[in-house]
Amino acid sequence: MKINTNLTIMMFKAKILLIGVILTLVITLLLSLLYVRELENGGNIRSKEQASSMFKGNKLGIIIPFKERFDELLEFVPHINSFLKNQDVVHEIFVINQVDQYRFNRGSLINAGFKEIMSLYSMIDYIAMHDVDLLPLNPALDYHYPPTGHVNHIAAPYLHPRYHYASFVGGILLITKEDFIQIDGLSNNYWGWGLEDDEFYLRLKEAKIGIHRPGNLTTGISNTFRHNHDRTVRKRDMTKCYNQREVTRKRDRHTGLHNVNYFVKKKHELLIDGVPTLVLDIELKCNKTLTPWCLCSEYGIKNTKNVKKGK
Repeated sequence: MKINTNLTIMMFKAKILLIGVILTLVITLLLSLLYVRELENGGNIRSKEQASSMFKGNKLGIIIPFKERFDELLEFVPHINSFLKNQDVVHEIFVINQVDQYRFNRGSLINAGFKEIMSLYSMIDYIAMHDVDLLPLNPALDYHYPPTGHVNHIAAPYLHPRYHYASFVGGILLITKEDFIQIDGLSNNYWGWGLEDDEFYLRLKEAKIGIHRPGNLTTGISNTFRHNHDRTVRKRDMTKCYNQREVTRKRDRHTGLHNVNYFVKKKHELLIDGVPTLVLDIELKCNKTLTPWCLCSEYGIKNTKNVKKGK
């Protein structure tokens, strides 16, 4: 009787084991069918991006300082997205859109954009400070993570269509988030066009951060980039007022990432030709005691009043 009982228990366990094996095979088959179906619906593209992220390990945040240049943005976003996908560079695109009354401030916009991105997207490992009107053409321009202890200045002076002096670091520059924090970002004093990147160069040199630039390219000044800017339609704001010229020719040791003053008015999640793009509407704040040149229009009014008073 005891032998029959043991046999019955063994047969019951064998049935349970067999049922478990059959269920495992069925589940595996169903998952395989679902995977094949996903590949047929474009899942292979997503898998490629995930693999790139897993093995390369570094995600790029494209920061575009921006004001009233929508036509250029419409061309830039799909172009840079396609360019970076061809290099398997995992990236996000951020447009930092200045919506206040003040003159364009590239440095403050990049600082504000960096702060917002780091609070929203902790997976961003390095950024590209990228002009919206500069489109890379040569596929050998490398947007991957910068070499250790260096920034990667892609728009090198011997490649940029317009600016060719040795200390030029504008246009397109890649920097790790750690290095950007270390040098306290860019100066906030530069309202209007130009010179903020020259001051940034001094920060890099002072921090002993090297500048890596592309080499061994088959293209040059005329065909490495396309400079999508019509100066007759959209003129640069190069006005200098108050004591702006004097102050902005010096290394700024007072302003930077740590004290950029701004307000995020609105966030827009857009698709531009199918490319996800986050637009942050930013209102910059101006301390008119320290940088009255944020509005040069007021300088003309004050001068006129002074002339009338005989001053």
